[in-house]
Amino acid sequence: MTGIRESLTLLWSTPDDTNMVQEGRTWRTWGEVRAIVERIDAELTRVGCGHGTRVGVVLSNRVESVAALIAILSRGRVLLTLNPAQPVPRIVEDAVGSRPAVVLASREYWANEQFAAPLAEAGIVGFAVDGPEVVQRIGGDRVRGGGVDEKDPVAVEMFTSGTTGPPKRIPLTWRQLEAALEAVHGHTGKGRGDRVPFTGPVSLISLSMVHIGGLWGVVQSLAEARPIVLMPRFTVEGWADAVHEHRMILAGLPPAAMRSVLDADVPKEKLATLRAITAGTTFVSPDLADEFTARYGIPIMIMYGATEFGGAVAGWTKPLIAEWWDRKRGSVGRPFPGVRMRVVDEDGTVLPEGSTGRLEVSSPQTGTGVGDWVRTSDLGHLDEDGFLYIDGRADDAIVRGGFKIQPETVCNALRAHPSVLDASVYGRPDERLGQVPVAVIELVAGADPVDVDELKTFLRTRLTAYEIPVDIHTVDALPRSVSLKVDRRRLLEMVDGIESART
Repeated sequence: MTGIRESLTLLWSTPDDTNMVQEGRTWRTWGEVRAIVERIDAELTRVGCGHGTRVGVVLSNRVESVAALIAILSRGRVLLTLNPAQPVPRIVEDAVGSRPAVVLASREYWANEQFAAPLAEAGIVGFAVDGPEVVQRIGGDRVRGGGVDEKDPVAVEMFTSGTTGPPKRIPLTWRQLEAALEAVHGHTGKGRGDRVPFTGPVSLISLSMVHIGGLWGVVQSLAEARPIVLMPRFTVEGWADAVHEHRMILAGLPPAAMRSVLDADVPKEKLATLRAITAGTTFVSPDLADEFTARYGIPIMIMYGATEFGGAVAGWTKPLIAEWWDRKRGSVGRPFPGVRMRVVDEDGTVLPEGSTGRLEVSSPQTGTGVGDWVRTSDLGHLDEDGFLYIDGRADDAIVRGGFKIQPETVCNALRAHPSVLDASVYGRPDERLGQVPVAVIELVAGADPVDVDELKTFLRTRLTAYEIPVDIHTVDALPRSVSLKVDRRRLLEMVDGIESART
């Protein structure tokens, strides 16, 4: 099997006029992308950014991000992802806390002193990357030294809340990425073969590259020699047009996007070439999957995975759907080849089939490799036929359309407002997104009522868009238990009363 690193090396054998990445309606050739790759590589080399050096990238869905990925990974550097969906102060906090040697971003970021000044003070070298122009904006002539673990070198560091605990930066090694690719090919029975680069079926990247789904989509496409359609953001029209134009047989849709396609009533003929849809950024309702299949005749291959695993570790295939779906609907499928799963109680005792407990995974895709078990924050059970069911979460995280929200992060942002004394945030079920955050606040004594829109505007400078609560309720005092913790049951009763009074 041709691996990821070998596939990146093979890119330079591609004719320059070969179409590689489509942005909007415009194709960018390998020659155009190569020019950006080589310019980034030259500048990184000039400042001493060699094998094992960590390079942060504000990873928007644009061709420069694809070029940066190639320039970094093909030379054995480490790609450290920075989330463009976050407000600038959060990006800076992430970058300064992670301390990469170099940060790459578009010129608009470097024009913002709130972005540039703290990174310069931290001793980071920074480059503006816009098309083939790569211009140093901060830092000196040489980067700080950065070693590499030759035993198990890291390829990517992703800041994620993941499934295995509180928010943290996840290192993904080359071993994990190669194992993930092998697992996918073992699951689907497909691979690169002897294909000339960018002559395979088109790959549609509709998820953000800063999400493991989007980043893995690009990496897998490069490994499988497939041209890429890169959507800056998901739109129903853009997604459906790309599927129709390129006669795609497989495409991905998270559940929120699946619902949007159904609500938009996209004509069946637009999706006539599709043979399956993959979905797996968050819980996929079997009712939603059945509704989509009934409308379009396209089976939904639900997957289960996480950043910590370098992607999916379990899922459905078309043959599995044909044989088992009616009996196993609600499952996220079976473990991939080479993946073992078990369910344990809080003491680590392995539970029997059908019992719900904490899911643990052992796989070459985990950080420690085969033989060790990684405990997730997911509650689940395995049935007698080896199908995995996710029954809930062991923590209080809110998963909104595939993005994990820590309630305390939102509470802290609300508490930063001068009129807010305290806050509580919980997840409310949502048919389209799975869950959405709702906040309840208690005001400082004597403070005037705070307008909800004003609060949301305040939060936009501190939170990502998906973290902002859909509703913010004000109460005289948050209900508390004898231990002074917020009493969730009484809180929900209060909110129910507030919302009932509106109708």
